[in-house]
Amino acid sequence: MFVSIVIATRNRSVLLGQTLRALARQTWPADALEIIVSDNGSTDDTRDVVTSIEGAGCAVRYLSVPEPGKSHAVNAALRIARGDVIAFTDDDVQPEPGWIASLVRAFEETGADFVAGRIRPIWELAPPEWMSPALHGVLAIPDNGDVRLPIAKGDTNQVMPIGANTAIRASVLAQIGGLRTDLGKLNGSLRTGEDHELFLRLIHHGYRGVYEPGALVAHFVPASRLRRGYFRRWLYQNGGDVARIERRYPPPVSYWLGVPRYLWPEAVADLVSAIRATLSGDARRRFAKSLRLFWFAGYVGETWFGAGRAPEPATFAPAAPR
Repeated sequence: MFVSIVIATRNRSVLLGQTLRALARQTWPADALEIIVSDNGSTDDTRDVVTSIEGAGCAVRYLSVPEPGKSHAVNAALRIARGDVIAFTDDDVQPEPGWIASLVRAFEETGADFVAGRIRPIWELAPPEWMSPALHGVLAIPDNGDVRLPIAKGDTNQVMPIGANTAIRASVLAQIGGLRTDLGKLNGSLRTGEDHELFLRLIHHGYRGVYEPGALVAHFVPASRLRRGYFRRWLYQNGGDVARIERRYPPPVSYWLGVPRYLWPEAVADLVSAIRATLSGDARRRFAKSLRLFWFAGYVGETWFGAGRAPEPATFAPAAPR
């Protein structure tokens, strides 16, 4: 099985170098692996870093994509990828040597259409006292445990694949398209959702996945993100992103004032929990529950005042057969 690793990057050459050196240590055969670095307008020495890794014998392909937005960079890489499987990671991630081998094994043993791996943090600074595992999703470091789990429509294990550690069969991507370009970070925003939307699209089309704990990566968490304000802004924007996504993939629930009915009592419960945590001095629970209210405000705001239906997902032409 030939594997293409796709990494979008912009002005993070030091971290990218660490990622590429980790990938150069993969146990998967080098002649069945390629790395595509899609440079989204870097002004640092990103290209030199990629060239230095190429000189070490690792099959790295450099692609310049000036149109801003990670989704554009990823979709451009998908157009030239030659792999039977496309493995996604980020430029601040360090995969373990057996990462690709574990992903491939999961595909072969389960027949899955996509695989989500395990993510652990690399903290630049020790996490603050108000940090809790409930907030790790904001930092893209969800750890879903050490047991392989199915991912399909109706499953309740709450595994949501993200771009730091996910692999999808190329034939599946050729059918459903790439990342949506109206989601994700752009012009300094903290907007999210492109991974979530792709996951929902996979499930909507009936594709099955697995969570594979052996496919392990470590994700760098910068000190700049360990601030309360970052979490508040991220959750508010994410609430709006989820509302936009659900215009296309509405959950099978009843609604009140345009919002899923179940979200209203959840918001009330979160408010009550936040008040109780304040009175008891539980800083972690108070902050986590208050953030849920920011998310709800973002969802309601987008539902009531958003621009309406979002454009169709991006598509791409798959590479010629190998």
